[in-house]
Amino acid sequence: MKTILLICLPVLAQPGGVLVLKNANVIDGLADQPLRNVTVVVKDSRIESIGTAAAPAGATEIDLGGRWVLPGWVDAHVHINDLRQARTALLSGVTTARSMGASHFSDIGIGELNRGGFADAPDMVAAGYHVRPQPAEEMFIDLPKLIDLRGRVAGTAAVRRMVRALLDRGVGVIKIMATERGGLPDTDPRQRVFTDEDLGAAVDEAATRRIPVAAHAHGDEGARAAVRAGVKSIEHGTYLSDDTLTLMKSRGTYFVPTIATVVDLVEPGGDYDNALLSIRGRGMLPRVRETSARAVKMGVRMVAGTDTGYGPASSRRMPDEIIELHRAGLSVLQAIQAATSTSAELLGVGGRTGAVKPGLEADLIVIERDPVADITALHDVLVVINNGKVAVNRLVR
Repeated sequence: MKTILLICLPVLAQPGGVLVLKNANVIDGLADQPLRNVTVVVKDSRIESIGTAAAPAGATEIDLGGRWVLPGWVDAHVHINDLRQARTALLSGVTTARSMGASHFSDIGIGELNRGGFADAPDMVAAGYHVRPQPAEEMFIDLPKLIDLRGRVAGTAAVRRMVRALLDRGVGVIKIMATERGGLPDTDPRQRVFTDEDLGAAVDEAATRRIPVAAHAHGDEGARAAVRAGVKSIEHGTYLSDDTLTLMKSRGTYFVPTIATVVDLVEPGGDYDNALLSIRGRGMLPRVRETSARAVKMGVRMVAGTDTGYGPASSRRMPDEIIELHRAGLSVLQAIQAATSTSAELLGVGGRTGAVKPGLEADLIVIERDPVADITALHDVLVVINNGKVAVNRLVR
């Protein structure tokens, strides 16, 4: 019943027509300088122009009074499982997300709803279930033909079967666990879980459908093996060595460090509220920050992801990760790019979103103040435009 109520929520602007954002300052997610005092024209869900021309007759106008327009956030690492969580993400400014694990392929359904014109959810690049030695129990409800893998996914044949099953369900990315998790008290995040051959089989099988692979990897050995296998991104990367970062740089492997979620391990409340995890987090946090700083210095392509489900307890949002990436050495504009155009590039959607650019989808946010002068201004999202529709407008009084 809750899901039905969410589907019926109204969108604040009608599809089609022309929407004009006037008196705007724009950070487009691409350039190294903002555009000041311009007009952004949106027509039929896409950005038509950015400039100083007068608004077309009959357009719906929003006078921003010098506020700041940015691309909607492209969160490269989420765990959104239902429409309520998807709506929460949208309210925070996330217009596109890459799901790194969701039960019952709910991430695929959310993406299909978005593409069908439902504006109360971000667009989703869906992974479905993780490829891991012990799959989630609920996976066998959705994929009963894999029930013989319930004991353990081991060996290249088993890995290929699981990857094929996920591809058949329409995922847009394969996530494989190269090491154990950091967010469970009884796991060792440095510990490898798949062989070189297993990792290579996953990448090779996914390539038959031109689908990329993302590797969950905290430990250096597992991460380096995943990079050698040809994964497109390393998620977390807490303990990466310079040798692994050098390999990532040479191969164009993206780095999604999810630093803010390690802060969440340490601090009370949030998605994690466990004494053992807090102790672990106090060791991990300085390491992932130091690793990210080395990656920035070496020129590895950095991408922002929250690693949250946007649930009721979640206390982390994309600006938290952008601020962490700025702390690691990116300029403010570069850190914003890591959360918009560079992230969209990783997700394979850079041709349609991730920047304020004519021809792209109108996935936009508006904030009150200049984030270059004060990066914390990114937390204050006033307007969210998703596929050209005004999904949130906090300027209306």
